[in-house]
Amino acid sequence: MAWASWTTCGVFSGHGGVLTEEVGVLSGDLTVHTTWADDTAQVTVQYTGAIDWFTMSGSPVACCSEEDSRRLHDAVVQAVRAGEAATVPVLPRSGPGKPAQHAPE
Repeated sequence: MAWASWTTCGVFSGHGGVLTEEVGVLSGDLTVHTTWADDTAQVTVQYTGAIDWFTMSGSPVACCSEEDSRRLHDAVVQAVRAGEAATVPVLPRSGPGKPAQHAPE
């Protein structure tokens, strides 16, 4: 089983913050964490320095490669910075006929 994870600390959310499954909107100084395993990416956020992690709305998502999961993590960080109750973005296709990731069914 292949897996990878990325964490980005000190991401200041844009106006409107990030939408989570458990507590609604978080805003301010956040940490974003993405874990990829078994062709699925899980995205969580927390207040930087806090203990509790929250599932970002739109997670988990199908993600077919480690490279695509890294691209997804970077796109999530940008979405958090943009705010507006950010959710996990859908990435464009990464190759001919091969989706980078898509929303769960």
